[in-house]
Amino acid sequence: MMNKKAIEMKKITKDQELRKLAMLSERELMMELRTSGKGLSEEDAKHRLEEYGTNEVSAQKPTPAIIMFLEAFKDPFVYVLALLMIVSAATQDFEAAIVMGLMILASVVISFIQEYRSQKASLNLKELIENTAAVTREGVTKEIPMDEVVPGDIVTLATGDMIPADAVLFWTKDLFINQSSLTGESMPVEKFVEAGVDKEQDSISALDMQDLVFMGTDVLSGQGKAIILKTGQNTFFGDIAKNATKQRGKTSFDIGLTKVSKFLLRMVMVLFPIVFLINGITKGDWGSAFFFAIAVAVGLTPEMLPMIVTSNLAKGALSLSKHKVIVKELPSIQNLGSMDVLCTDKTGTITEDRVVLVQHLDPMGNVNDNVLEMAYLNSHYQTGWKNLMDVAVINFHEENTTKSPFKSVTKLDEIPFDFSRRRLTVVVNADGHQLMITKGAVEEMEAVCTHAEIDGKLVSLTPELRKKMREVNIHMNEQGMRAIAVAVKKDVHSEAVYSVEDEKNMVLIGFMGFLDPAKTSAITAIKSLHEHGVNVKVLTGDNDIVAKKVCADVGIEVSHVVLGSEIDTMSDEQMKEEVEKTNLFAKLNPMQKSRIIETLQSNGHTVGFMGDGINDAPALRKADVGISVDTAADITKDASSIILLEKSLNVLENGVLEGRKVFSNMMKYIKITISSNFGNVFSILVASAFLPFLPMLSIQLLIQNLIYDVAQLTIPWDNVDEEELAKPVRWETNGLMKFTLCIGPVSSIFDIMTYLVMWFVFSANSVATQHLFQTGWFVVGLVSQTLVVHMVRTRKLPFIQSIASPAVILSSMGAIGLGLLIVLTPIREVFDFVKLPANYWAWFILIIVLYLITVEVAKRLYIRNTKEWI
Repeated sequence: MMNKKAIEMKKITKDQELRKLAMLSERELMMELRTSGKGLSEEDAKHRLEEYGTNEVSAQKPTPAIIMFLEAFKDPFVYVLALLMIVSAATQDFEAAIVMGLMILASVVISFIQEYRSQKASLNLKELIENTAAVTREGVTKEIPMDEVVPGDIVTLATGDMIPADAVLFWTKDLFINQSSLTGESMPVEKFVEAGVDKEQDSISALDMQDLVFMGTDVLSGQGKAIILKTGQNTFFGDIAKNATKQRGKTSFDIGLTKVSKFLLRMVMVLFPIVFLINGITKGDWGSAFFFAIAVAVGLTPEMLPMIVTSNLAKGALSLSKHKVIVKELPSIQNLGSMDVLCTDKTGTITEDRVVLVQHLDPMGNVNDNVLEMAYLNSHYQTGWKNLMDVAVINFHEENTTKSPFKSVTKLDEIPFDFSRRRLTVVVNADGHQLMITKGAVEEMEAVCTHAEIDGKLVSLTPELRKKMREVNIHMNEQGMRAIAVAVKKDVHSEAVYSVEDEKNMVLIGFMGFLDPAKTSAITAIKSLHEHGVNVKVLTGDNDIVAKKVCADVGIEVSHVVLGSEIDTMSDEQMKEEVEKTNLFAKLNPMQKSRIIETLQSNGHTVGFMGDGINDAPALRKADVGISVDTAADITKDASSIILLEKSLNVLENGVLEGRKVFSNMMKYIKITISSNFGNVFSILVASAFLPFLPMLSIQLLIQNLIYDVAQLTIPWDNVDEEELAKPVRWETNGLMKFTLCIGPVSSIFDIMTYLVMWFVFSANSVATQHLFQTGWFVVGLVSQTLVVHMVRTRKLPFIQSIASPAVILSSMGAIGLGLLIVLTPIREVFDFVKLPANYWAWFILIIVLYLITVEVAKRLYIRNTKEWI
């Protein structure tokens, strides 16, 4: 493993190499990369693709099938079964070893098939959304798949393009790049051919150089041409991919399974030697005693749990796929069920992710059509990138205005938008007058305005008037609107020559209010999530006032807001308190999102995170269940455990309920099987102490467990009571112990009753009649163990208030039928069973009926005392 110093040296080398290349002149660079202004030849590009590999980061490469298959063996219960299988094989108990080997193989194969299908579905999605780049080769510019870009390629960049790889610019025009995915800075960066920093300074990072662009960033506006320097894993983005796709930490599902496996191992370690010693001492046959103790250990372990878990999760994944959800990591389904906090972004999740113009007001907050007209001229005639607000203004004007107040309008000049001024100016000739129309951020516009137009009159911007205007802006924000200001200036020059210097002493004419409306569907989805015990918290980089209004619209209670700048000053203890009482965190950077999730987890919560930006990848990996959408960046989808084909909280609601069904059915099997097996082991201890023979042969005990376990394979398809879906579910081994100690001994009581009946009524009280004893107890044990599932699977009255699914009913009938077939036909001789007397069956029915009634009574007492069940 590479140590920290080596990793740092590797990063320094990569940074220095990019800086060194960036310092070369265009001619020197072309020579260094063996390319020209016409680009590479197709043959040269082909050779370079073979030399450098495809332009992909490791996160995008699928896991090989063999690795995926081997990963499926990493399961605590597989380890337990493997240990018992090895011991059985070493002691020549090959029947038991074969049975356990088949169980392990079946579980691993089911898990592998589901994981493989999930990966294949995810890769198919990726192919549907293949990204391309405009590359010049042999003098011809054409779109090619981004993964085919190689060092030395000439790429053309335009608004909306993704940067395909790390590159150096040799021509630009008003080029603005969003580098937040690499730097965490939300402010776009303007790029130039000549970098605005001293390239010779070693303290300057390659990321600070204004003539370098990087993979994973995108063009916000303008144009450019660049030469590709580094591709794939050799890019800066490749380093981020490694961190974002490193193995997910232990989730609540992993921790829960580990707790249960440790609980079982402790029981096995305690009971195995006790059973072995008691039988060895009382019977004198230490060999038989050892094999019998092994069979008891196997019987105590829920052998089918890995198969039950994987088939349960696979069934859940199949069900969710019908609701437009792709499950990449099977355990995430159960984590959805135990999730009690969902952290989500605002835009596109609880809002429509579209901008509409809702108000055009004068400086005093009154509706004013002149403001709309001036804003329309500015948006319509500007030649740069028309953002969502420009489109909203143009659409609103065209839909709501039938006649322009001007007879003729001609564009004269333009001062493009940049992110330092945060303004855009367009100059037009309207009916013989030069109109300089500027729109932009409220604060920046107020700074260049000295007057305002109110009711058609020009008034000076006094401190009182400025205060009133700020109140109008705040009021718009409180209504969920994003506001921009519009100002004009008339006949500044006789010639059409305008510059930034002219953006002063302007007249503010009003405000434009834009809204990203809350989704109607989000209101019902959030209400349902709250009703099911999931608290929804919004983590956004957006304005806190706007976000607060949106939260109110969709039913998220916000008593106060915590900003990203405040989080940086908080200690871990303060954070633990704050995350519990805060539902809205605003103006966050990626690391702050990740810290919030980690703090919630340390408070004992199971946390889901829903995001679709590259910057969300670390938070998605940190969460117990990471959720993204199919339109998200590849790195984001790779960091996620669940991918939605529709960005909707309603889809998540289905996932939460499906996760709880999976958990409930899983816990049914675990609790029922462990408590029943514990009762059987306790019965065996009693029998071993007093009987002159083994109460059941090891092969008989194994076949009984096998029939019962196979019958339980239908548990994933069982019905789940509505009450069990009402709140998040948690792994609790304390509850498992209480349940086992309450329900397990009930079966022991009736096992002992069966012993007494076989001993005194049927005189099966000697070594010569041991097979009659074993046969009688086998039938009672199998039938009672199978039927008790229907009693324990629900807190309601079984068969009346709550009925199992048809699959469970049929498998129970099949298990009982198979057991009776073995005992009632000559097959019994294979397992050393004997024919039972006719009057046995009356006693059998009496014992079974009394047992089921007693279990129901014990269940009622347990629920009354603990207020819980499955």
